[in-house]
Amino acid sequence: MSQRYWPFFDLVVRTPRLELRPIDDELAVALAPMATRDIFPDGRSQFQLDWLYLPSPEKERSSLQYWWRNRAELSPAHWKLDLAVLVDGQPAGVQDLSADRFPLRRSVVTASWLARRFQGRGLGIEMRQAVLHLAFDGLEALEAHSAAFVSNERSIAVSRSVGYEENGRELSLRAGNEPETIVRFRMTAEGFSSSRRDDIELESLEPCLAVLGLR
Repeated sequence: MSQRYWPFFDLVVRTPRLELRPIDDELAVALAPMATRDIFPDGRSQFQLDWLYLPSPEKERSSLQYWWRNRAELSPAHWKLDLAVLVDGQPAGVQDLSADRFPLRRSVVTASWLARRFQGRGLGIEMRQAVLHLAFDGLEALEAHSAAFVSNERSIAVSRSVGYEENGRELSLRAGNEPETIVRFRMTAEGFSSSRRDDIELESLEPCLAVLGLR
C-alpha cells in the first residue's frame, strides 16, 4: 500500500530511547504473539477484555483483526491509532491513542502494553511521554485521559510520574468478570507544557492531519 493513500505508515514519534510507529501488517505479525499473560507480574490480566486468555492461534488472530479493524474504521468521528513500540528497531509492545470527535473535543485516551523482557527499564514512561507529545504537540489536544485497575501499580506509577492527576474512581470488571476499582487520570495541555520535553521528534505527521479532520 502506498503511503500516499495511507500516510500513517510514514508517521514516526522518535525519542532517544524508542520509536512509535503505526502498526502495519509486518509489525502486526511480530507483535501478535508477544502479548502473553506474563506481561503482568502476577499473571493476572489488567485488561477489561479476556483477550489474553484465548488459545493460540485464536489470540494472535484476534489481535490482527483488532488492529485491522481500527485501521479500517479510522475517521474524524472516531479513531484509534495503534502504535508499535520499537526499541533498537525491535518490536517491544503497543501504545495506542484514541479519540471521539477529536476536531471538536480535542480529548484523547491512551492505553498500552509492553512485553515482559522490555519491562523494568523505564520504557513505560518513555512511551507514554512520546504519545503525549504526539497528542499535545502534534495534534493540539486539550486533554488526555488514562485509566488502570487499582492493582496495576506499574501503570498508575507511570501516569503519576509523567504528570497526570487522578480524576476519579469507579468499580468495573476486569477480564473474567472480576469486579475491581479503576483509577482514572487526566492531563491538561497546561500540565503537559510544564513538563514538555524538547528531545522528542514527530516525523511525517502533516499528511495524516487531513485524514483526522484537522486540515
